[in-house]
Amino acid sequence: MTSQTQTDTPDYVIPAPPRPSIAVAHSRSRFPVRRIYCIGRNYAAHVAEMGGHADRDPPIFFQKPADAVVDAGTTIPYPSQTNNLHHEVELVVAIGKAGHDIAENEANGHIWGYGVGLDLTRRDIQSREGKPWEIAKAFDRSFPAGPLSPVSETGLLTQGRIALSVNGVVAQESDIGLLIWKIPEIIARLSAFFELAPGDVILTGTPHGVGPLVPGDNLVASVEGLEPLTLAIGPKVA
Repeated sequence: MTSQTQTDTPDYVIPAPPRPSIAVAHSRSRFPVRRIYCIGRNYAAHVAEMGGHADRDPPIFFQKPADAVVDAGTTIPYPSQTNNLHHEVELVVAIGKAGHDIAENEANGHIWGYGVGLDLTRRDIQSREGKPWEIAKAFDRSFPAGPLSPVSETGLLTQGRIALSVNGVVAQESDIGLLIWKIPEIIARLSAFFELAPGDVILTGTPHGVGPLVPGDNLVASVEGLEPLTLAIGPKVA
């Protein structure tokens, strides 16, 4: 029997699933996704609308599976096991350089680029089950993502309008400058618990105005200076 080297193609016992990825703006290339990290309650007005207090408590982190990612321009089915699907628009940060226990003043050097995404949430399950949030947040197609733009083109993003419209009506609108935990702080804090690696993406939190979606809704999510994300909600999963 010969030993398998790292350059050999693995002989899987079942077909290997496709590698999740996100489109890159103005390019045929794609960004491979390793892990999807999310931060909850990171805009004061959203904390208030959810019945909390806008204190600067340690951030709430959770994850979505990598294959929850959905390309822009997609129609996704209304998910199962919920009657109260909510939209949450978020700035997405894509990691391009590995690191563990990253210093806050070095965190920006680990950013590959930015995009706009949605943290779709089964709110009735979240309200009923409480924490952990995975059953409410980490379901199939729960992370629609717009094309990523490299930081070499956008520069570091510290402010700019973030918004979501549903059927042409603005539902969420704020500024990423109002993040309670800023992006370098998020990266530093997260990297204290997990070793970050190229291919990781971070959803940085949603502003106020979250609300329900129904089949037939058309969404446009945007962050100033980035490619928008369009999405449609299809019929409910049987």
